[in-house]
Amino acid sequence: MIDVLVFLFENYFDLNAHPAPGTLVRKLSAAGFDPDEISLALDWLDDLKSARPLPFVADPRAVRVHTAEEHDRLGADGLDFILFLEGAGVVTPPLRELIIERALGMDDEPVPLDKLKIIVLMVLWSQDQDLPPLIVEELLAAPEEAPLH
Repeated sequence: MIDVLVFLFENYFDLNAHPAPGTLVRKLSAAGFDPDEISLALDWLDDLKSARPLPFVADPRAVRVHTAEEHDRLGADGLDFILFLEGAGVVTPPLRELIIERALGMDDEPVPLDKLKIIVLMVLWSQDQDLPPLIVEELLAAPEEAPLH
């Protein structure tokens, strides 16, 4: 499913400029994607489009306490990455909550960091957020292999 989402991002950067659903399914099938993966990805995107960040103002002194499920599903690396993005001003508290919600909607347990990065990209993309090129590069970067010693 993640590969389908990346394909959509790369080919339809303007979220409003994608073809009709039937045409999109045919294009994705022609690109070699599995019909089940296409369906899952389009359903996930539909859920994302209907979700809106809750409008709230977070007190700068507030600390977000994560649930046990969030710790289990996102892991320390995932939660640290979200915290990094929030600290860098890329993600607001309402967007953070939307990212966590969409990540928990994935089948993976735990959600690998490379997939979480794609989820972040999709959430920011769907909310028409300005994406600095370095952030896009970080979100699309392939996981680095461990150095050989």
